[in-house]
Amino acid sequence: EVQLVESGGGLVQPGGSLRLSCAASGFTFSNAWMYWVRQAPGKGLEWVSSIDRVTTYYADSVKVRFTISRDNAKNTVYLQMNSLKSEDTAVYYCVTGPPLVPGTPLSRDFGYWGQGTQVTVSS
Repeated sequence: EVQLVESGGGLVQPGGSLRLSCAASGFTFSNAWMYWVRQAPGKGLEWVSSIDRVTTYYADSVKVRFTISRDNAKNTVYLQMNSLKSEDTAVYYCVTGPPLVPGTPLSRDFGYWGQGTQVTVSS
């Protein structure tokens, strides 16, 4: 059974940093494409970042500020978020699924999803 468990969300002031983690199990993690997707209050799903075995991809809205990485020994993918802005406030989901062209809109019936972790950027 595929399981994705996110952690690391919370409340942070604008300009601050957070690191999200996603512990994966139930599939061959080292070969898997991994995605971070977010949903802001009252808005749709937004692709944030993805990683294949070695290559990383970012939405323009987070490029330079966010870094995705993976530790195959720990079956974990991370999202380091720096210089956070209020518009980064959202529930962040860890997702695994087939390869997608970066920027392709995702829907909830794509792949497997974690339960999400709330990130709130506010002073």
